[in-house]
Amino acid sequence: MSVSLLDGSIGQELVHRFGRDATPFWSTSVMAKAPELLGALHREYFDAGATIATTNTYPILPDRLVGSEFAPRLEELLRIAGHAARHARDAFGTGRVAGALGPLGASYRTDFTHSEADALAAYGPVIEALDPFVDLFLAETVSSLRQAKNLLHVFKNMTEKTAWIALSVDDSDGTKLRSGEALADACRVLDHPRIDAVLINCARPEAISQSLPILAPLETSFGAYGNGFTRISDAFLADRPTVDVLEARPDLTPGLYAEFALDWHAMGANILGGCCEIGPPHIAEIARRLRAQGEVIL
Repeated sequence: MSVSLLDGSIGQELVHRFGRDATPFWSTSVMAKAPELLGALHREYFDAGATIATTNTYPILPDRLVGSEFAPRLEELLRIAGHAARHARDAFGTGRVAGALGPLGASYRTDFTHSEADALAAYGPVIEALDPFVDLFLAETVSSLRQAKNLLHVFKNMTEKTAWIALSVDDSDGTKLRSGEALADACRVLDHPRIDAVLINCARPEAISQSLPILAPLETSFGAYGNGFTRISDAFLADRPTVDVLEARPDLTPGLYAEFALDWHAMGANILGGCCEIGPPHIAEIARRLRAQGEVIL
């Protein structure tokens, strides 16, 4: 079975590399001030073995930028991010670019009640701006059934490109979304011809290992990319939090994370990668072990 290998953390890695205090605008402010860091990071992931570059657009949504200095620069920021990923891919000579779509409102929050119309209005200009740069769209950290249904509606109406949706599960119970709703119910929603892959992202690897047997019966491709946080703290669920309220796991070495990833592959996952706190060394170790097993990374 061939494997598509996503990159690892983009936003969190940029914040670390910039080396200054975190802001509520996370990697957006880093990209605006030091765009060269983003291009170098994309290339580093390709060199590590990744075959997909994910754009640094997860937090670049109209409602996330409202009231900030970045709100008038929405299209400009999307173009900067799209160009950086596309240029790195072209310079490397092979691979694909995934246009990242983060959740409306905030990550991990399930108290927002956006409608399908809200989702179309918010994601429409983002998809339009990214379309020239990307090969597929990847909606990430989808934490409730409502979010899943809204994104299915968006993909059915806004683009014909490959559509992947990544669900985020409870860190202590991988059978549930962060909303508390059953992962199996979300899979039924997304078991649709318009969705080309269903993934689990931005949760503890241990929880993801619980999730994948629920994804396995899907007709479509499935996969996973976990984070390296100890947990998502209550402080991060406040309005406009900064990433410095989250704690990285000291035990999740590239070797340990690769063990999880290879176990997921053994469960049938053919899309692997990393999320927050998972960097180029982790991706390189996954690639090394996959190749040692004779797997083809596409």
